Amino acid sequence: MKIIVGLGNPGKEYENTRHNSGFKVMDEIAKECGVSIEQKKFKALIATTRIGGEQVMLMKPQTYMNNSGEALIEAVKFYHVDVEDILVIYDDMDMPVGKIRLREKGSAGGQNGVKSIIAHLHTQDFKRIRVGIGKDARVPVVDWVLGKIRKEDQAEYEKAVANAKDAAIFSITHSFVDTMSNFNKK
Repeated sequence: MKIIVGLGNPGKEYENTRHNSGFKVMDEIAKECGVSIEQKKFKALIATTRIGGEQVMLMKPQTYMNNSGEALIEAVKFYHVDVEDILVIYDDMDMPVGKIRLREKGSAGGQNGVKSIIAHLHTQDFKRIRVGIGKDARVPVVDWVLGKIRKEDQAEYEKAVANAKDAAIFSITHSFVDTMSNFNKK
C-alpha cells in the first residue's frame, strides 16, 4: 500500500483557498483514477485505487492543516506503510504560482501541516510535492494562504495543479528520482 496525502482544511469556507492546494490536487488524482475521496476513516476522507498495479490510498486529512500528521499516522500504523511509500502534497508560498517542486526529504519550511507530519512520523525523509501559491508582501500570511487564487493567476495555478497530479501518479510506477527529473523542470 502506498499513500498519497494532500494537505488542506475541511469545510466550505476553505474550499478553493491557496492553503487547500493539496486537497485540490487530490481531487484531480481521484478524478483521473475514477474514484471519489469520500470514505471517512483515520480522521480523513480516503479512497483506495490501483495505479499501475499498486494499491494506493488517496487521503485528505480532516484534522485541519496544523494537525495533518494525526490522520496520516493512523493510516500508516494500520496498514504498516513504510515512510518511502508516502507522498505528501501541499502549498508553498515561497514558490511562484504555477510552479511545482518535488523533493525526497527536507524540513517543513514553515508549513505547519508538514511540521505535524514530521512530528508524527519522526522523520523528514518522506517524498513531497509542493505547489507554488506565491505571496504578496502587502497581504498578511494568514489572509494570503486562506484567500482564493487571484483571477490573473488562475491559469498558472491550474497548470501547477495538473502537473502535481501527473507527477503524483507517475511517481507510483517510477522511481522518485525519475519523477523529480521529469517534473521539477516543468
